[in-house]
Amino acid sequence: MHAGIQTYIDNNILAGASAVVLKDNHIVDFKTWGYADIETQRPVAEDTIFRIYSNTKIVTSVAAMCLHEDGCFALDDPIEKHLPQLADRQVLRKDATDIADTEPASSKGTIRQLMSHSAGFSYGFLQECPTLDKVLTDVDIMGADSTLAEMVDKLGTLPLAYHPGERWQYSVSADILARLVEVWSGKTFIEFLQERIFGPLDMVDTDFYVPESKHARFATNYVPVNPMQPMEGGLNAAPDLLIGGYLKPKRFMSGGGGLVSTIGDYTSFIRMLVGEGEFGGVRILAPETVRMMHTNQLPVGVGVQLPNWFMPDTVFGLGLAIKTAPREGEPAEAIDEFHWGGMAGTHSWISPRAGLAALIFTQRLPGFWHPFSHDFKRLVYQAVSA
Repeated sequence: MHAGIQTYIDNNILAGASAVVLKDNHIVDFKTWGYADIETQRPVAEDTIFRIYSNTKIVTSVAAMCLHEDGCFALDDPIEKHLPQLADRQVLRKDATDIADTEPASSKGTIRQLMSHSAGFSYGFLQECPTLDKVLTDVDIMGADSTLAEMVDKLGTLPLAYHPGERWQYSVSADILARLVEVWSGKTFIEFLQERIFGPLDMVDTDFYVPESKHARFATNYVPVNPMQPMEGGLNAAPDLLIGGYLKPKRFMSGGGGLVSTIGDYTSFIRMLVGEGEFGGVRILAPETVRMMHTNQLPVGVGVQLPNWFMPDTVFGLGLAIKTAPREGEPAEAIDEFHWGGMAGTHSWISPRAGLAALIFTQRLPGFWHPFSHDFKRLVYQAVSA
């Protein structure tokens, strides 16, 4: 596995990487490769800070389930019960070319659907629903100068992309969920995360921005010279255009993709999930809650799909994707593995059947569902079972 990832570094497909492998919730391997910054040849280190983008979604889902255990909501509550701005939903008609071409939603979207990306929302930048996504982009739905509350107000004036429960579509759902955490807890999103997750798990470098004292540890982000050829070498430094950058505090605390973290911090978080809600003598969630999170919540026949393709053999729980069949080169124990990743190439996964979990952090945009992450997983399975 070490040699396999080194090949991606040598071929200039990845600038650097950091990985942890867990067996029975014990660290059996930790490795870094390459550079956090190519120009200065600053190496990736254990405390290098990465943009974890959509790995944030799992954290947001855990935060929500803490409040579910507190009795703040039921999974089948209508979203509008807690966010009245999202009542009386209209849905964009199929093939509509005008944002006003809508019909009433067939049902009220629920918190369960929100957490499983099946409540009818879209993202904007993925252009899965061009008519709606253009408007989401035009109103800067996740603008850095906005707040989660202001984002929800904007969404209240716009239709859904599809009827609740109709399909899985990647969306602003986790950002709506972050606003719900604020509503249920009476705290800002970061205050709640610090109190219930980051503080108890000693995740000292996980936040929505990198303070000046830590700038020297922040990895440079890179984009491939040819984004359409994922296995072609060549990288350029990428400016932080998403969610307003990370070098100073901002108003928008994205529950869908705003966090930065280190491999060490996020390993503690993953070990908590492997431990069914407990790690290091600290309990964050009850075991039955964690099990529910990695149980399929989608209707029969609905699977995970991203623009122009389906993620094969994958369903979705409460903030986590769940594998229903192994990929090529993986053992049968890969079934029921639950996982998710980030757009710049951070990925984490847990295999209950194999007693195995692993994380790999890189800084390549786009890097989710890239061949390196599949090779990493396949080689980890082979190495640990050998």
